[in-house]
Amino acid sequence: MHFKSLTVFCGSKLGNNQAYCIEAAALGKWLAMNNIELVYGGGNKGIMGAVANACLKNGGKVLGIIPKLLLEWEAQHDGLTELIITEDMHDRKKLLYEKGDAAMVLPGGIGTLDELFEMLTWNNLKIHNKKIFILNVDGFYNALIQLLDTMDKEAFLYDGWREHFVICNSVTEFATLFS
Repeated sequence: MHFKSLTVFCGSKLGNNQAYCIEAAALGKWLAMNNIELVYGGGNKGIMGAVANACLKNGGKVLGIIPKLLLEWEAQHDGLTELIITEDMHDRKKLLYEKGDAAMVLPGGIGTLDELFEMLTWNNLKIHNKKIFILNVDGFYNALIQLLDTMDKEAFLYDGWREHFVICNSVTEFATLFS
């Protein structure tokens, strides 16, 4: 499994657990050290800022994609390798999907879940077949994984749905997939 760019979906807030920010920074550093471009939402706050700043600090390339609507909310990052400003959220998401060879989902809120489920839906519909990694820091996504298992048990998911993503509990575990 090799890729040149990784799209990261995550919170524009830090959350209550320091481990989220620590793992985000570890991911940013790992991307830089492995010459993999970070593609993300373009913000400089929260977990978004942590992953981007760590990647940049370690000499990595970072592409931010942010819609006009969120320029002030997410405090656009002014130190990126490249920043693309889109007209709206739909254009942003489309570019985020197109620019990454794979995707990683870190802890986040409703927007992060929206992006995760759209990617999973597109995989299911064969619009793309990009690998999706879920970074389940301190069990953040345990309830979601349980819900997906319930949806499968109740016959609402198509066969092979679990093949579309890989769950990792840490960046260290994620990194072992490439060694």
